[in-house]
Amino acid sequence: MTVLLAEQHGGVRTLTLNRPDRRNALDRALWAALREQLAEIAAGGARAVVLTGAGGAFSGGADLTATVDVEEFPDPAEEMRGINEVVRRLHELPVPTVAKVRGPAYGAGWNLALACDLVVAAPDARFCQIFTRRALSPDCGGSWVLPRLVGLQQAKRLTLLAEAIGAEEALALGLVTWVRPEAEIDAFTTELAGRLAAGAPTALAQTKALLAAGADRTLDEALDAETRAQAVNLTGPDVLEAFAAFLEKREPVFPGANGNAGVNVT
Repeated sequence: MTVLLAEQHGGVRTLTLNRPDRRNALDRALWAALREQLAEIAAGGARAVVLTGAGGAFSGGADLTATVDVEEFPDPAEEMRGINEVVRRLHELPVPTVAKVRGPAYGAGWNLALACDLVVAAPDARFCQIFTRRALSPDCGGSWVLPRLVGLQQAKRLTLLAEAIGAEEALALGLVTWVRPEAEIDAFTTELAGRLAAGAPTALAQTKALLAAGADRTLDEALDAETRAQAVNLTGPDVLEAFAAFLEKREPVFPGANGNAGVNVT
């Protein structure tokens, strides 16, 4: 079985975690497939990404049946470095990303969803930082992203107690962007990803990078970074198309020729 399905329509690449018999638990093969796909996308393989799971689950988290065998897991730090590369690539991907979540998104699975820019959840979605129940601490970026999204106290509640929460509570906490009925979630996500893919690639990449770094910058540093980013935007072909479309009263069709290589907000 192919553990990661990759399907592309237009500029949208859909990545489907495909171990439904294991609730799409993340094993070495799946991590490796994600690393490969994200590297290809970062090199210009798509203009938007949807990450989802097969069989009514997003992901139950790490596949513990693969990690409890010491012979198969001799160096935990080395194992984590390979996993961290997937998380880093997903956070830093210059194209917009959407997680489409049905059923459980637990542990590392939830943190992969949180690494996406936007999260669309079905009403049956369940989220849990399950790590402490397994005598583990958060990984896959959970300790970094949760306090930034919900504040320190709620992050402590979610991680220390490892409580499972539903889609509506996740929405109220700002951990989900939209909750859509089961009958609508596919069409909604497809339309959303299409809108993102139709956007100006460099401007979207610049915007993502500015927001990701903004929390750790002073106002002056942020203004300087915005100036550098806008200088890149104003020298590329997308802005010419945007201005022409405005004057001609039509929707722009962005060539994206300057692409991700133009990102410069450091």
